[in-house]
Amino acid sequence: MPYRSTGRFRPKVALYCTLVMAPAMALTACTTTESAVATKESNLAAAGFVARPANTPKRQAMLKRLPPNTFLSGARGSNVTFVYADPVDCKCLYVGSQQAYAQYRRSQQQARLATRQRLAAQPYADSDWDWGEWGPWVNDFSGPFGPGSGW
Repeated sequence: MPYRSTGRFRPKVALYCTLVMAPAMALTACTTTESAVATKESNLAAAGFVARPANTPKRQAMLKRLPPNTFLSGARGSNVTFVYADPVDCKCLYVGSQQAYAQYRRSQQQARLATRQRLAAQPYADSDWDWGEWGPWVNDFSGPFGPGSGW
């Protein structure tokens, strides 16, 4: 007997997706966000920033006035201080010197470079792999602008 849709299947699929898939995706997003926040906090601390909690009403009000997750600098005499407001996750203000800020920037640049190097194309060596199955090599590729294309 051929399959006939009664129309009752679609609501069940929608319900399944809502009850099972949505929470799974939300948990994945939370884990990723928590991991990113933990990494950011540890990188700031490793660079020399000190977390100062907004544990009084006055500090909380002051923290809310700053743009979140942004570095700001302020001068007091000849000293320049950098702050990073985190009003959501740690509910604190990270405070650091010029050296701490420079160290943080260096570590971020090194992390970006390491990521680029990790994502760079890796040579593939497998004696059973047949590159010829995938068409001509790029050097021999005529492509859309090759011979006979009028270009």
